[in-house]
Order: sequence, then C-alpha cells, then structure tokens
Amino acid sequence: MINDKSLRVLVVDDTVVYRKIVSDVLAELPGVEVVGTANNGKIAMSRIASLRPDVLILDIEMPEMSGLEVLALMRVEWPDVGAIVLSTLTQEGGEITIKALELGAFDFIPKPQTGSMAENREAVSNSLAPMLKAFARRQEIRRILKGKSTPEGATSEKKTGPDSVGVVQRMRAITTQKRAKSDIVGIGISTGGPNALAQMMPQLPADLGVPVLIVQHMPPVFTKALANNLDPKCGLEVKEAVDGQAIRSNVALIAPGGKQMRVVAGAEATTRIIRITDDPPENSCKPSVDYLFRSIAYHYVGRATGVIMSGMGSDGTLGSKLMKRNGSTIIAQDEVTSVVYGMPKEVIDAGIVDVIAPLDKIAQEICRTVKMV
Repeated sequence: MINDKSLRVLVVDDTVVYRKIVSDVLAELPGVEVVGTANNGKIAMSRIASLRPDVLILDIEMPEMSGLEVLALMRVEWPDVGAIVLSTLTQEGGEITIKALELGAFDFIPKPQTGSMAENREAVSNSLAPMLKAFARRQEIRRILKGKSTPEGATSEKKTGPDSVGVVQRMRAITTQKRAKSDIVGIGISTGGPNALAQMMPQLPADLGVPVLIVQHMPPVFTKALANNLDPKCGLEVKEAVDGQAIRSNVALIAPGGKQMRVVAGAEATTRIIRITDDPPENSCKPSVDYLFRSIAYHYVGRATGVIMSGMGSDGTLGSKLMKRNGSTIIAQDEVTSVVYGMPKEVIDAGIVDVIAPLDKIAQEICRTVKMV
C-alpha cells in the first residue's frame, strides 16, 4: 500500500460465505495481510487485542454483538483501528450504515445480493481494493501530521469540531466586481461524506437564501437514508431529489444513488427544475459530480458556488473547471480534515480553487459567496 508495511486486516462476518469471499479478495491484494477472522462482534473485540489489526472489514448485522456495538466500543478502546462496513441494500441497511459512518467507519461496501461466487468476489474486490488503498494513505498521512506542529504549537491531528486550528487559504480574491453573489451551491463529496456533511450542513443557516444540490457517491437506498438523517439536524430542508421537482431556496437536494442529477430550465424562463436520469456513469460514478456541475455552470453563469469535499478520485474536477470558466467560485476542503484528499487535491492542483478551507469553516465560506459578507 504505502511504504513496505502491510495493512493488517481482520474480517468480521457471521456468514461463512462472506468471510470466505472477503478473505479471498484480500489475499490477492498487494500490501494486505489477513491476520484473522471472527464470526461475531464479541470475538472480534477479543481478537483486536491479540491480533492488532489496522482495519476491520465489519458486517453490521450480526448476533451476539452487532457491528454498530463493535464500532461504539472501538471508539473508546481502539480508536486507531479503522473499519470498513459491509451493508445490505435495504432501507434498514441504509439507515444502519449511516449510523455506522457516524460512529467512525471509514466507508462501506454493499453486499452483493445476486450472482455467482466469482461475480460476487469481483464486485467486492472492485469496491474494496481502492478503499483499502485510500485508508492506508490516510493512516500514513495521519502518522506524518501527528509528528508535526502548527505555528501555534498545536498538533496537526485531524480536527473537525468548532475548535479547529485549520486556516482558510484564499487563493484569489472573491469580489463584488466579479459577481454580486451566488444563486446556487453545488457540493461534490465521496468517502468521508456522511460525517462531513453532518458537521458542515447544520452550520448553514435556515435562511441561506439559495438552493443546495449535493452529489454524494452512494448506491441506491443509501442516499435516501442520508437525507433522512441530515434533515432533522439542519436548518435547511434536506431531501433526496425527485425528477421534475422545482429547485427552491433553503432546500438541499441529494442526488439519488444509482442515478444522475442535473439542472434544466423550467416552463418559465426564471425557473429551474431537477432532472433525474439513467445516463451512464462518469468517472465510474453514478451519481457524478461532473454531471451535475456541468448543468450548474450552464444555467447559473457567474452566479454559482462549487464545493469539492473529501473523496477518492477526481470526479468533480472537469465540472469545476467549467463552472470556474463561467465565473463560479470554487471551494475545496483542506487536506488535514479530509478523510480522503483525492477529489479536493485534484481541483486544487488544477489551479481553479478560490478558497481552501478546513471542514468547520466551509459553511462560513459558502455563506460569504451567497451573501457576500
């Protein structure tokens, strides 16, 4: 993965089939060592102490002790051990997965529901391999940052609360000469997204005055669970988007998993509506940030804010370039507070970012572009 140290993995699932599928997949990945398996949460907790894994591949729904109970205990007893959870593609599975991410799980993969053993192994491998690579990179970055100090003398450990010492970097001035204010906010986010959104979105005021459109890389079902989880926490109304609905101020719409979302013109010249499509994936993503951002760039020339937050890959970079070319403001999450720095790094390296901000300052920066404060 990174350096010569293998990533030590403990596989926890009450189903023999999935323990075998996951273990077989891991055995074929370079830089990964399966140090053991467990068929329930109680056994898993005892084996963490003896096997010292770096990360668990953890089933959520288990007898004896559930995956959620394991995650809650890990936060107290083994906070440095990570977890990637295995989820079922059901409404209940989606809701439980969101809770797992809130408890600190790095990410999740849905359990294949159909197909042969070989097909299921391929599906798990395609999801798990890049995720473990990103996890290993994050662990290495954390170790490096842990040894450094900020100018104020505080350690540079990941900070996401209101006491963050992160500094907002302004790459270029955002002035009223450029445009009056943004009339819409687009957000692209992936790995680490549910937790990041749960911290950032409640900081946006109920009277923000503009709509917010969000692409969170997730499969079907999970995006609805995410919206239901965020809505009571936020001043804004948060919903999973529906095809044909009007875009309204002070409402945040999340693109449905497994679909694409774009903005189109409404019946009246000044109105805009949401179009949900089954168009192909972009950057292997469906929903795709690029897909949404292109439509925002076209319909809100000089009047939009694009926000790229934690996530793997480069989805959102091309769309952000088009938004920037059309006069939008681009905000990127900083490295220290990103669970995975892939997506923000790509737009920063492209030289199109106006503001680089830690997680706890992003809402404030959004408000600056909307209200020009």
